Amino acid sequence: MNRMRALALAAVVAGSAFVPAAATAPLTMAAPPPCSEEPRENPISEFTSYDEVLVELDRIERVSAGRVAVETVGESNRGREMLLARVGTGPKVVLVTAEIHGNEKTGPDAVLDLLDFLGTSDSSRAKQIREQLTVVAMPKINPDGAALDRRGNDMTWQEVQARFPQLATAPPSWNYYTEPRQGDDYSQRPGFDVNRDYNPDLDYQPQPQDFPGSSDRPGWFISPETQAVRDVYRSLQAEFGAVDTYIDLHHQGACYTVPGTDRFVTLSLSGKFVADPATPEGAAYAEFADTFRPEYSKQLNVAAYNALQAAANRNPEFGNITLYPQDTNLPGTGLGTFQLNGSGAVLFEVRGQTQTLGEQHRAMLTRAVYIGLDGILSSVASGQVEHLDPAAYDRIPPTDRGKQTMTATTDIEN
Repeated sequence: MNRMRALALAAVVAGSAFVPAAATAPLTMAAPPPCSEEPRENPISEFTSYDEVLVELDRIERVSAGRVAVETVGESNRGREMLLARVGTGPKVVLVTAEIHGNEKTGPDAVLDLLDFLGTSDSSRAKQIREQLTVVAMPKINPDGAALDRRGNDMTWQEVQARFPQLATAPPSWNYYTEPRQGDDYSQRPGFDVNRDYNPDLDYQPQPQDFPGSSDRPGWFISPETQAVRDVYRSLQAEFGAVDTYIDLHHQGACYTVPGTDRFVTLSLSGKFVADPATPEGAAYAEFADTFRPEYSKQLNVAAYNALQAAANRNPEFGNITLYPQDTNLPGTGLGTFQLNGSGAVLFEVRGQTQTLGEQHRAMLTRAVYIGLDGILSSVASGQVEHLDPAAYDRIPPTDRGKQTMTATTDIEN
């Protein structure tokens, strides 16, 4: 690790306001290398398919000698099993979900690697995590979209109406795809962005007056995929009293850069999804003010950031981490919903979706997700997370989205 990176990392860990001298000088922005957000067909065979996830979870459960338990917790709209893996016996529960968008595929691979480590390793770190935490992972929560290699699931509005007769006269929800999007034609097989289908009221039942809704309003739990995740969350609340941490693994644009550099962002982090319900801006969710823990979400993100910066001496790309845009208000996402319900929340936004990067940099990007996850789990298990300065979160560099990346694809991330 070079001296400047080491000093900067030490400052983040200590929570100081250290700014390298070089950062105070005017920066000359180098032109980023060629990069395109134009959708195209890319090979994805190196990523783990739905059938391969089934096989791998079965293997991990078998070789873990009882440490990892796998169960079916629901079915997708097209009847694919939604699987959950659980490892550890600790009093704090961490829920990890991946691939709610079916073209965002590093998450499942990183989760499987993590389950393999926690289930088979006798290292002191693995033992501490198993003793202090209960890790619950759902590695592929939109298996229908994953099979089609597209963002949305495979579900029609007519199927929703058949399941919820009270919606017989309601218009389709705003997140219903029936036209081409990100290079995929939904006209023959419509679907929903299921990461807009959550509601902070975990007991909510769809009401016709709440449709079509909008991005800054809660969702409805109309898809079987989000219903399954909600039911898991509620069962963990009943068992543990609260879900300590929720982590959701996503992808973003391929061409964003670290500010002041020509380096592409490896992944972005965020712990901000809705306005604080204790403020006027978040007054619509005032009932959640007592459970909202924004400072803890920041500490969890700092734990992931620190772990990745520490790994940058092995591969500098692990250091190309930025803060996802903070001007979001997304109560209809799993992150917004569960954060309001008391969980510390962390968003991973990995570089490039399958229609832009395909399998390029797959191994490095998957490893980056793994390092960030391990950093969070280790920090929570050891108690170190409680000593991290939340203000260090605000010093993570923001993402430079640049003119070349201001395309329609940037409007449908997260």
